[in-house]
Amino acid sequence: MTQYSDHHGPEGLRIRGTILVVPGRGETRATYARLGRRLAADAYRVRVIDAPALDAEDPAASLTGLAAELATAVEGTASEDGVVRPLVLVGADSGAASLAALLGRTETPAGRQPDALVLAGLPGPSSSIGAVADTWDHELDIRTSCPAHRGILTQDPQVRRGSLNDAVPDAVLDAAHHGEALPPTLLLVGDSDPLADHEALARLAKSAPLARLSAVHGAHHDVLNDLQHRSVAAEVVTFLETLRNTLRPLITVRSSAW
Repeated sequence: MTQYSDHHGPEGLRIRGTILVVPGRGETRATYARLGRRLAADAYRVRVIDAPALDAEDPAASLTGLAAELATAVEGTASEDGVVRPLVLVGADSGAASLAALLGRTETPAGRQPDALVLAGLPGPSSSIGAVADTWDHELDIRTSCPAHRGILTQDPQVRRGSLNDAVPDAVLDAAHHGEALPPTLLLVGDSDPLADHEALARLAKSAPLARLSAVHGAHHDVLNDLQHRSVAAEVVTFLETLRNTLRPLITVRSSAW
């Protein structure tokens, strides 16, 4: 039976939307406990699922299986009034690649479609990735400089070490970077992420119908959990609130000395 990690907003507040988080290679649901609590504190219903298992021999079947899992997970968040919209899918690493590949197709599997995506640490095409983690410390350096996050990854016995060396299927990465039908999308990338292809991300942001590319200064691959996680969470919440306002910014800076 599929297990989830659920985070609920403060008691008495109306739910502002539903968020499903899809982890990446080697990560567990516990990896996103901090993010889940923070988003839930702003009255969003958050559910974290397991990282997708991508079969290099049949990636299409893997994506179809992910679609079914997402549908089940979403329906499980419904209250008496149904699933609270907007429904936003947040993916990291291979989770981001899988969501972009799944939802960037002109024909997506039947089911409840998300209102938006957050794609964090989307890996570049395999030909553009030069970083290889030969030790656990090296993998941690690729992932994050946040002491707390490094501790969480190291102390979690279910985190699969060496997983960043597992290639994301080329078919999934290609589809992720050439999506034609993505919903409103926030792309998050650390400018110190050795697994990112910044030029490919810029092309994706320009080609997607409604996309925003935000680079996080000094952040590594685990951009949702790196040292800048508070500012990144704020960027996600700003995106969520803008989405609720039909993509019209709630705040416009008219003058600033910095």
